[in-house]
Amino acid sequence: MLFDYLVIGHVTRDLKDASFELGGTATYAARTARALGCRVGMITSAGASLDLREPLSDVPVVRLLAPETTTFENIYTEGGRQQLIHGAARPLSVEALPSDWHARLVHIAPVAQECDPALVSSFGEAFVAVTPQGWMRQWDDTGYVSRCRWRGAEQVLPYADAVVLSEEDVGGDRALVARYARQTDCLALTQGAAGCTVYAAGDVRRFPAPRLEDVDATGAGDVFAVSFFFALEKGHDAWAAARFANCIAARSVTRPGLLGTPCRREVVRCGRATLRRGDGEDAHHLRAG
Repeated sequence: MLFDYLVIGHVTRDLKDASFELGGTATYAARTARALGCRVGMITSAGASLDLREPLSDVPVVRLLAPETTTFENIYTEGGRQQLIHGAARPLSVEALPSDWHARLVHIAPVAQECDPALVSSFGEAFVAVTPQGWMRQWDDTGYVSRCRWRGAEQVLPYADAVVLSEEDVGGDRALVARYARQTDCLALTQGAAGCTVYAAGDVRRFPAPRLEDVDATGAGDVFAVSFFFALEKGHDAWAAARFANCIAARSVTRPGLLGTPCRREVVRCGRATLRRGDGEDAHHLRAG
């Protein structure tokens, strides 16, 4: 079976009030890639009771059954967001890959240290994309989540065709981002409403994001990443890919939760507006050559 887009990572239960919403990069990525016109596959781990049929209709899923589903709780305070993890599903390694599954683009998308770094070198000629957020999280015995050093970075970055991470992932450490960028072909740093900064071809450029009403930013970084990876794999340069991803991600924040993943009309409009523009029309060059 050949997929255009294969995502590997945990789907999650995101607690909200007395209920939960389906989340996780894998969920947002699969829905976004589907809107981009891709044939999408997913490899994940979750409890048997988690229903994936409606949010991931038409997406073939390999689910490693686990005693529990990875579950996050976000607590918002005056000092910012605090995150708790209430259990995690099973790790994902090369052994989880069906022998007859192949993909043009493979997205390694950990959210809770679940993806074996060796996955990144297991796909031959496929375009390998990485969102390392889940490798940059740790938690204590109470479930309190905090940032940590990406311990497998040197093992992953040289094999990745593109990487997307956020300012929150690195605690705003631009020197660390630059160090990561030197080890891979293309890296994008998302900056919320400010847009993104892209490191590619020996250059660094910042791209502002369109300003739209912010209803819910949940998943916007995942929407950006998938759109960015998709455009790159289709042969567009990093600058065009950044404009395209900014356009789609900006629209995602105007709707709550999974409703923020794009519709086909948004994909077409953003493609027309960004993928045919001249090089550097709206970019700020931060470093030359």
